[in-house]
Amino acid sequence: MKAEQAQSNQFAVCLNNEGYQASLEVGKIYRVIVDDEARAAGLIRVIDESGEDYAFSANRFYPIEVPKPVEEVLLSVG
Repeated sequence: MKAEQAQSNQFAVCLNNEGYQASLEVGKIYRVIVDDEARAAGLIRVIDESGEDYAFSANRFYPIEVPKPVEEVLLSVG
């Protein structure tokens, strides 16, 4: 991964919260924390409803790109 990509903000939409209803909301956009070890294990690290970052199965999420104005709003909430 390029250093500039690691510095950029990444987001993903939750597709499945089975077993994690208190931590994840289906359809919600979550900020992704770049974690190469988690990725290698098939996981994705996101900031969940508690405001903390946790690793979940990557197949629970779909990575998305958001326009800059949307990114600014998402980063300001929370």
